[in-house]
Order: sequence, then C-alpha cells, then structure tokens
Amino acid sequence: MAMCEHLSSADDPAALTPEGCAECLAAGARWVHLRRCLECGHIGCCDSSPNRHASKHFQREGHPVMQSFETGESWRWCFVHNQMG
Repeated sequence: MAMCEHLSSADDPAALTPEGCAECLAAGARWVHLRRCLECGHIGCCDSSPNRHASKHFQREGHPVMQSFETGESWRWCFVHNQMG
C-alpha cells in the first residue's frame, strides 16, 4: 500500500508542551502515551489514555497526522486514511 499524501507531506513542528499533554496538564489529569500533531505541534494523549486528547485534537482541528511523542518511537498515524507511516 502506498503512503497517503498526508503522511508523505507532514511537517515536523516543535512540540508546544514538551512536558506532556496540554489538556491533561491544565486539568491535572494523567495520560498513558503522548502524540504530537505534525501540523501545529500540539501534544495530546493517546487513545489508551482516559481523555484521548490527540484524537479530540484531530476531530476539533482537522489536522490529519500525529506522531508518537515517546522516546525511541518515530511512527506516524494519519487519522483521515487510518494509515501508519
């Protein structure tokens, strides 16, 4: 399967809140793993986390690609095409 256009053209912005999920930090909540939006740098928690802020960011903003923000991981995910890259 060919890589979708969102994955192949994704940027590499700096993390807006490198210390953790922006919404969880503001609410005093916890997360499991972190994801970085490759359009704006938003850091959100993964779908295994109680609040699923990375997915909510996509639903709210429409930014299609996120990347794992975990040490040693570099995989990316396109929400639009449900494709890993």
